[in-house]
Amino acid sequence: MKPRRPSIEDRQGDWFRVELCRIVDPGHPMVKLAQAVDWDRMDEVFGATFCPDNGRPGVSTRLMVSLHFLKYTHNASDEQVVAAWTENPYWQVLSGMKWFEHEPPIDPSSMTWWRKRVGEAGAEELLKESIQAGLKMDAVKTFQLKRVNVDTTVQEKDIRFPTDARLYDRARVRLVKAAKDRGIVLRQSYARKGKALVIMQGHYSHARQMKRAARCTRQLKTFLGRVIRDIERKDPNPDPELLSLLDIARRIHARQRKDKNKVYSVHAPEVECISKGKAHKRYEFGCKVSVAATSRGGWFVGAMALHGNPYDGHTLDRALSQVERIARQPEHVFVDMGYRGHGYEGDVEVHVDKRRRGRTAKSLWRWMKRRAAIEPGIGHLKQEHPNAVDLRLFPGPFAGATS
Repeated sequence: MKPRRPSIEDRQGDWFRVELCRIVDPGHPMVKLAQAVDWDRMDEVFGATFCPDNGRPGVSTRLMVSLHFLKYTHNASDEQVVAAWTENPYWQVLSGMKWFEHEPPIDPSSMTWWRKRVGEAGAEELLKESIQAGLKMDAVKTFQLKRVNVDTTVQEKDIRFPTDARLYDRARVRLVKAAKDRGIVLRQSYARKGKALVIMQGHYSHARQMKRAARCTRQLKTFLGRVIRDIERKDPNPDPELLSLLDIARRIHARQRKDKNKVYSVHAPEVECISKGKAHKRYEFGCKVSVAATSRGGWFVGAMALHGNPYDGHTLDRALSQVERIARQPEHVFVDMGYRGHGYEGDVEVHVDKRRRGRTAKSLWRWMKRRAAIEPGIGHLKQEHPNAVDLRLFPGPFAGATS
């Protein structure tokens, strides 16, 4: 059911509690932010995701929005945010509390369920409200939204480097564990031999004895195939979870050198291999992300996941549409050479950084040089706020700003 707004009526038991207005500084930025955010609009937007007349009332929308703002601003986990909330009166003011609370307001798992409920559209609303609050507080200037830099990066997934030997062995281990949990007795698990072969394959590769390393890899592939066939014989009608794991294992077992849409991780099969031309890191494993930031101020006004590793130029239209939804339509957008042939035909003037000194107007050249300012912004965003690029998650109020 839609969350109810907390009552502010005094209760007799509150005579012995401390009012937050008596212990906080009214000029503190957190108090000003609490006054700048349009909480009524947040209630209306996120209340639409709840059933109007069934179930118990949900947790306060203002509390959930505030906890997520704080989570991404301080790069903390759900558990850390909820634990720190009981110690910080300014965080409680932002959440709309009247009295200082000594107990956690919710279970940390409620934040996970709330994120799944609101989805990507809700994440955009969080970022949009951050920008609007910045405009009200005069932290974000209106003229800064006229020029925007757009670039792509990779949100990496925490997976081991996907060599064939590791993938064969990891898929076998997961299948053996799944079979054991379901009471399926396998002919052989290859636990001892598989572990030894992975170690030897690494030693041979390090010593550049590639024929011996390839022999170990082939044996690991053979072990995986035997386990797959053994499970298929003894469980012809597997449950959906085991069926999904078997499908991933078959894709790993059948992979060839030049195949497309390979599996690079057993626990995260959606991971893609992306090459961004970095000298120190040729390949990155994760998801491509489009990021938009203002040329002046470095305020992030857009971020979206780009599944399937599309060409950068073909994503510009979607990126600018998101910027218009979150902030407003810019007048100029500056991109790097990866956006050549973008095909965008909208009202925004697109400037591709071609490095033509002397053949570009001086005023425009100055802004084209500012395009590179998004690069350190992306670095700070990924290093200090890594969850913010997950695309169902966005930076909290002003967390992504760089000067």
